[in-house]
Amino acid sequence: MSISALEQQIRDALSKVPYPGFSRDIISFGVVHGITIGENIAVQLVVATNDTGVATELRDRVSKALEGLAEDRRVSVLIDVQAPVQSAGQAPVPISGVKHVIAVASGKGGVGKSMVAVNLASALASSGLMVGLCDCDLYGPSVAMMCGARERPVADQEGNILPVVRHGLRIMSMGLLLEDDSPAVLRGPMVTRYTQQFLRNVVWGELDVLLLDLPPGTGDIQLTIVQTVPLAGAVIVTTPQEVALIDARKAVAMFGKTNVSILGIIENMAYFIAPGDGSRHEIFGNGGGKKEAETLGVPFLGSIPLDPEIRIASDAGTPFVLHQPSLQASQEIQRIAKLLIPSLMKG
Repeated sequence: MSISALEQQIRDALSKVPYPGFSRDIISFGVVHGITIGENIAVQLVVATNDTGVATELRDRVSKALEGLAEDRRVSVLIDVQAPVQSAGQAPVPISGVKHVIAVASGKGGVGKSMVAVNLASALASSGLMVGLCDCDLYGPSVAMMCGARERPVADQEGNILPVVRHGLRIMSMGLLLEDDSPAVLRGPMVTRYTQQFLRNVVWGELDVLLLDLPPGTGDIQLTIVQTVPLAGAVIVTTPQEVALIDARKAVAMFGKTNVSILGIIENMAYFIAPGDGSRHEIFGNGGGKKEAETLGVPFLGSIPLDPEIRIASDAGTPFVLHQPSLQASQEIQRIAKLLIPSLMKG
């Protein structure tokens, strides 16, 4: 029997093993972290529980389920038992050493949210603040590339992760942990676990502000953050077009339902200035972000234009607010940062 066929048989068998106390199987529960087949078979499980009996019961259930499949191989069941994440019913707990946490969010992808997060963080750091930037988009991390960070993070003696430092920012991103072409294949429970590890097990040190670059939408990662971390507020990034504004409304509504204040809306790709004659072209519409802010009763922070230099700087791994501070886009980001600083200095 081929290894691939044997692995599929093992997965089929594990899909019939219920997690202790639940009817749901351990495959769909996201507990099975890996299957290694060589001279022997090793099944890696990751569970979040305070009940020491769960690991013992799981080991027995998995071993019994795989009887007869291993042929002449020995089966090892390796279980990584981790403390459970904070439940939604508990009050959010501050991140040690971090004064303020700001979420940078969008309702949909492709609006330049990560670009805004990187450059807003850089502008805040240039103002003299100690700033961290956590890339919470586990499936599509881009902060590391935009900041020119390529080295793997290392751990201290206590096993906590030391953030990478670039452009005066302390950075953590799944992009620092993956190979260039490797996808992050994660189920819901592991998404929650990685998010909590990035927030709680990274040595952020003393920070005035930690910016969280959230994935687009209103899914597990967003809910985990708003339920477990006290946020100073959220910045919503959109483009002027209605298809983006529809999803921006959903993001604002999500934060409203979880009692997170909206610090403001930023309209990205608002217009393009032609290099030849300086004429202004509103490619994605006119003033949609400002009108939406007025409708929702939240601050409008500003409009960032389209500029080829933004793409060039991002691809080169340097925030454009530092690379080209005289750009109109850079000046707008700097102005937005100055608008946010007074609210941060209150606490």
